[in-house]
Amino acid sequence: MTAPAVTAARAPAAGTGLLRAVATKVLSAVVVLFFVATAAFFLVRLSGDPVKLILPPDATAEQEATLRASLGLDRPLIAQYLDYLAGLPRLDLGNSLVYDQPVADVLLTRVPATVELAAAALAVALVIAIPAGTFAALRRGRAGDSGVMAGVLVGQSMPAFWVGILLILVFAVRLQWLPASGYGGISHLVLPAITLALYSVAVIARLLRSSLIDVLGSDFIRTARAKGLGTGGVVFGHSLRNASLPVVTVIGLEVGTLLGGAILTERVFSWPGIGRLTVEAIANRDFPLVQAAVLFFAATFVVVNLLVDLSYTVLDPRVRVK
Repeated sequence: MTAPAVTAARAPAAGTGLLRAVATKVLSAVVVLFFVATAAFFLVRLSGDPVKLILPPDATAEQEATLRASLGLDRPLIAQYLDYLAGLPRLDLGNSLVYDQPVADVLLTRVPATVELAAAALAVALVIAIPAGTFAALRRGRAGDSGVMAGVLVGQSMPAFWVGILLILVFAVRLQWLPASGYGGISHLVLPAITLALYSVAVIARLLRSSLIDVLGSDFIRTARAKGLGTGGVVFGHSLRNASLPVVTVIGLEVGTLLGGAILTERVFSWPGIGRLTVEAIANRDFPLVQAAVLFFAATFVVVNLLVDLSYTVLDPRVRVK
């Protein structure tokens, strides 16, 4: 009769502790985003005066002053900063200096393309990295292990923009199997997704191999083998789940990396996503648009890291979010 009472008493405390931990992490995320927003606001203004780019070279000083006033750039910097912070809770990110539209609307038109590319790249990375890392761990010290690790090292060493250009030359120009650029069906997605996924394949495969080697040498794995459990049962029934915690962490980080890394890939393949939009906004000194893009990437990192932390309790009930 005593055990059920103890369990019932502990359950609310555990739930309260989890809620407190989540609330703490959310508060930390808000603080991080505040500092990111502040840094983006001030650093982007070091790039120069956008009025000089918007107006023609022969514009008069009066025209420049008029445009600067209409854009609100003639006001004190601290006043612009406070207005910017006041709009963030309402998701009012200001108007784009180039598109003359609310920044949020401009971003929303590009988010689907970037998310589509990042999701496809992550799927490609997982489909290749998980079997490769598992195979290398099971063939540790053999030719298969050396071959996989050599391929992983090559993939991790090649810059994304160079890989993209090489894939275009081979599959779009030479073989003419796939389009070289643009946004459309699956055929347009293949080359940029592979380009973006290559680095993540290397990171995930190497970490999974190392983690699996550690788990396969554990006492409970030796016990499972002694009971007659085959290699498939050992790997898929016991080892992969126990080796997944560090891998899940890296996968979460790679989601943010894929979104950030999409900047170069989108540029190479003329992919109409946030990465390409960010490069254009920086070149045009579109301050509100650059600030919003930086916040988007930062918020993605923060949210994904929070979800990764919460997923630990599902993968291993012994882990508690702190």
